Amino acid sequence: MTGLDLLWTFLEVYRRGVAAAAGRLGLSRQEVGERLDRLEEELGQRLFLRGAAGTAPTAPAARLAARVGAPLDELRAALDPAAAGGPPAGTVRIGGPAELVALRVLPLLAPAAARGLRLRVSAAPGAGLLELLAAGEVDLVVSEVRPAGREFAATPVAREGPVLVGPPSLAATVEPGWLAEDPAAALAHLPLVGYAAGLPGVREYWLREFGARPANPVAVTVPDLRAVLAAVVAGAGVSVLPGYVAGPALSAGLVERLHTPAAAHPETLFLAVRGGALVYPPLAWVHERLRTRLPRGGGG
Repeated sequence: MTGLDLLWTFLEVYRRGVAAAAGRLGLSRQEVGERLDRLEEELGQRLFLRGAAGTAPTAPAARLAARVGAPLDELRAALDPAAAGGPPAGTVRIGGPAELVALRVLPLLAPAAARGLRLRVSAAPGAGLLELLAAGEVDLVVSEVRPAGREFAATPVAREGPVLVGPPSLAATVEPGWLAEDPAAALAHLPLVGYAAGLPGVREYWLREFGARPANPVAVTVPDLRAVLAAVVAGAGVSVLPGYVAGPALSAGLVERLHTPAAAHPETLFLAVRGGALVYPPLAWVHERLRTRLPRGGGG
């Protein structure tokens, strides 16, 4: 057995869990466990916590998966294209919130378009997307609400939680001691940038974290989360954004996190298809890729 065998086993377990990894690799669950034990011994790190509830990856496992995932996928594709799980040729029609599809879904799927997979994307409000799915006008919906009805099959996946961000010029006006003592008051002078009237997202954050509705002045409302971020970067005000929207700007130093919640609040998305639809190979491939590659959570 080579080190590559151990790493491939680790990656399959990290992405799919022990049972699914064993089936994919043609191993028994005991053999998978022995490989993980050997890799942990060689690395001197605990990669998974085993318990009655199942197997949970540790922080070192997440770092290792981030380092080796893409290189191992490329190597597997070069050595055995069939084993790489490449996309079957065909068309898959996807619906989802425009910003989420642009920033998270398409980067995972678009490279497969050069290998025979064709994508047709629709953007609409949540309820409208599920209506399209029920009518057979799309094959898969990335939904922010759990679909109701026995005609749907819904798989939950995590997404990054909300982050309160502002430009450095406004962040500098917040007094740290006051923020720790009375965050709503310390932030009350900052103008807000919202997605819509009523400030959805911002209002929920204030109520959950500060126990009050925001009393701040509203500077801009614009119905696109990417435009909200652009207004914040330009200095118009502060806002609460999903981690997948704010993350690149945070990394680049264009905005700063203004508040850190006492507890993380990852949110849940649902991959919704019509019952029985996953027998179509291109759709099954897209569903599996999104299920295993969308972020596991983070952010606020």
